[in-house]
Amino acid sequence: MIERQNDAIDRAVLVVSSFADQDSARQVGTTVVESQLAACVNLVPGVTSIYQWKGKIEEEGEVIALIKTTAEKLIELEAFLQENHPYEEPEFIVVPIEAGSTGYLDWIRGSMTGQTAVDKRAT
Repeated sequence: MIERQNDAIDRAVLVVSSFADQDSARQVGTTVVESQLAACVNLVPGVTSIYQWKGKIEEEGEVIALIKTTAEKLIELEAFLQENHPYEEPEFIVVPIEAGSTGYLDWIRGSMTGQTAVDKRAT
């Protein structure tokens, strides 16, 4: 069943951040999941980013992190990334999730409190 989200503080959101390499992305991703700042972090390697930085056009390979969290955790998650991300100015883009499957959105919200449903794949 599809759930349309409202503006509640526990609404699920997607945060996008980029990393220079797989190791730093994995380390940060693992820590935010262990700390219950995110339910899940998908790492997408092999991205080429073209951007302007300090007056120069740059082109670099990066890893994109898709971070599933809740609106309630955004301030804490951003503070963590500002402190622990290897970039001088880490990417932190919040994308609202308008709707999604009820079970998956419940899982995201539950992961933030440690009250996740039983993983059906494990049975």
